[in-house]
Amino acid sequence: MRFLITHRLDERAPEWNPSEEFVEKMGAFIQDATDKGVLITGEGVHPSEKGARVRKARGAAITATDGPFTEVKEVIGGFLLVNAKDRAEAVELAKRYAAFFEEVEVEVRQVVEFEDMEAPDGSADR
Repeated sequence: MRFLITHRLDERAPEWNPSEEFVEKMGAFIQDATDKGVLITGEGVHPSEKGARVRKARGAAITATDGPFTEVKEVIGGFLLVNAKDRAEAVELAKRYAAFFEEVEVEVRQVVEFEDMEAPDGSADR
């Protein structure tokens, strides 16, 4: 099963400008997860000031707003896409990942696979 692990940070957190020690420890974690065949990909992202938010409300035009997004306290700081045998294994990996940060919120979400989707007739068999 594939899982998306995202982490949210306050953009003022030190992890936005990581120390050499942080980079080394995270690099070792990433290498270990890659060697074990768990990690598909993972990246950090730039602060929201370099981003944009695109919105579409029902019946309204699509709008784009440049960052930073001052109305939110925390923003997505990065993600991992992993292979795990089940949710429990993905959560354990997320706990190891969270340990690198001083303060962080990490979310684990299972990726919807084609075979998870219902067929047009309402059955789960595809």
